[in-house]
Amino acid sequence: MPDCNHSAVPADPAPAWQATLRLGFARDGATTRLLRREHRGPLRVQKALYPEGPQHCHVIVVHPPGGVVGGDRLDIALDAGAGCRVLATSPGAAKWYRANGRVSRQDVRLRVAEGGAIEWLPQETIVYDDASVELEHEVELGAGAVYLGSEVLCFGRQASGERFVRGQVRQRTRIRQDGRLLWWEQGALTPAAIASPLGLHGASVCATFLAVGKPVPPALQAAMRAQDPQLALSQVKSVFVARHVGDDGEAARAAMLRVWQALRRHYLDRPACVPRIWHT
Repeated sequence: MPDCNHSAVPADPAPAWQATLRLGFARDGATTRLLRREHRGPLRVQKALYPEGPQHCHVIVVHPPGGVVGGDRLDIALDAGAGCRVLATSPGAAKWYRANGRVSRQDVRLRVAEGGAIEWLPQETIVYDDASVELEHEVELGAGAVYLGSEVLCFGRQASGERFVRGQVRQRTRIRQDGRLLWWEQGALTPAAIASPLGLHGASVCATFLAVGKPVPPALQAAMRAQDPQLALSQVKSVFVARHVGDDGEAARAAMLRVWQALRRHYLDRPACVPRIWHT
C-alpha cells in the first residue's frame, strides 16, 4: 500500500480542471458489459477487466494529473443495469492539495438496478494541509441490489511531519433503495473537529466501510471483531457500517480490506478478488 508521504504541491499549481466520467453497464447473458464510456477532462477508464470471469466487471478510474488542486471538480457517475456486477477502484492514492483560495469538489453518483451490485473501492485519499474539499456521494439502489463501499481519509502527510492544521473536508453521503432513504450522513472535518473527543480525538486517519443488502449475522460480526478489535461495527436495518480510526494509513486500508474480504461472500456469494492494481 502506498505510504502517505508524497512530494509537496508545486508552488504554482496547474489551472483548475472540470472533469466528468459517465459509465454505463448492462447484462448480456451471463456477462456484465461496459457499454457506455464518456469522459470530459482528465478522468478515464481504459478498459473493462474480468479477473473473476464474465459476470463481474472490474474498472479502474484513472485521474491522470494524480492530484486535485483548488478549484478542480471531478464528477463521476456509474449506472449498472439489472443483474450487473461492477467493481470500481483507483490506481493509487488520491491527493487533495491546498486550496489556494478555491474549493475542490468530487461528486460520485452510483445507480444500481434490480438485482445488481456495485463495489466502490478507491484507494486512500490524502488531504494536504490547507485543503478545502467537498465530497458528495450518492447511491441509488433498485430492489435486491447490493452496495459495498469503502473510504480511507489521511489528514496531512504524517511520514513527512506535515499535520493538517488548516482547511476542511465537507462530506455528504446518501443511500436510497427503491426511492426510500436508507442512509444520510454529513459533516465537516476541520482541525478542531479532528482534535475533539467528539470527532477523531486527534487521530489523523479515519476509514469507513458501508454495505447495503441482507443483514450481517451476529456470528460474522463477532468473527470480524475478534480479527480486528479496533473496528467499530454496527447494523442499522439493511445498512452495515464498519469504522476505523488511527494514525496509520496503511493500517486503515488493511482494516477495510479485511472487512471487504469478510463481507463479500456474505453479500455476493463470492470470495474477494483483490484488484491487481493494488499491488503495483
